[in-house]
Amino acid sequence: MATYVLVHGGGHGGWCYQRVARLLRAAGHEVYAPTLTGLGERAHLVGPHVDLDLHVQDVVALLHHENLRDVILVGHSYGGMVITGIADRAADRVGRLVYLDAANPVNGQSLLDVAGPIIEATRPLGKVVDGVELVLIPFPEAGAFYGVTDPEDIAWMAERLTPHPWRCFEQPLTLTNEAALWAIPQYHIVCTSTLATRDPELMAKARAAGRLWDIDTGHDLMITEPKAVADALAEVATS
Repeated sequence: MATYVLVHGGGHGGWCYQRVARLLRAAGHEVYAPTLTGLGERAHLVGPHVDLDLHVQDVVALLHHENLRDVILVGHSYGGMVITGIADRAADRVGRLVYLDAANPVNGQSLLDVAGPIIEATRPLGKVVDGVELVLIPFPEAGAFYGVTDPEDIAWMAERLTPHPWRCFEQPLTLTNEAALWAIPQYHIVCTSTLATRDPELMAKARAAGRLWDIDTGHDLMITEPKAVADALAEVATS
C-alpha cells in the first residue's frame, strides 16, 4: 500500500481532500492532508512571516516527524509550487510527484510567473489586514471561482475557505538540489479545460509516458470528481 501526502492550493486547507482521502484510505492506503500555515483551521497563524518557503517547510517537517519515505506527494494549484520545493529539500523521502491541475514551476519562478493573469486578477479584490496583504477573500459563492457548481458543495466550501497571503504568490521558488528533484517521476492530473494552457512539451512527454490524466470538471477536481482523482492516484501508486 502507498503513502500519500496531499497538499492543497490557495485559500484552501487539508479539508478539501476529505473525499479523496476517504477513498484512498478505504483502499488501504495511508493518507496525510496537512493544512499549510495561515490557512484553513490554521488561519489564526497568518502573519507577515507566511510565505512559500514556510509552506514548503511545513510539509518537509511532516515528512521528517512522521518518518515518511517513498511518499506520493500531490499538489493542487498553488500546491504545485509547494511540492516542487518539498521534493527539492527532501528528495530522499519522495517517490513520486503528482501535479493536480497545478502550477509546474522551475527554479526562480513564482506563481505569478507561472499563472500571472489569473493570479494578478485576484489582487485588486484583496485587502490588507494587520499589515498582511491577503487575496482570495472568501465570499458565499466563492466555490464557483474554483469551478464548483453544486450548491451544496459551494455552501460547504464557503464555511471553510480562508484568505491567502499574497506574499506566497510573488515569492520565487529557490531550488538547490535539482538533479535529485527532477529524477523523481512526475505525474499530471489536469482538468480537460486547462490542457490547452499548459506547456505542450511537458504534457506530451507525460502522455507518452502514461503519466497524464485529464478529467472533465472544474479546477477543484478533488471536490467535484473525488473518485476519478482517487482512481488516478491509485494508478500512480502501481505505475
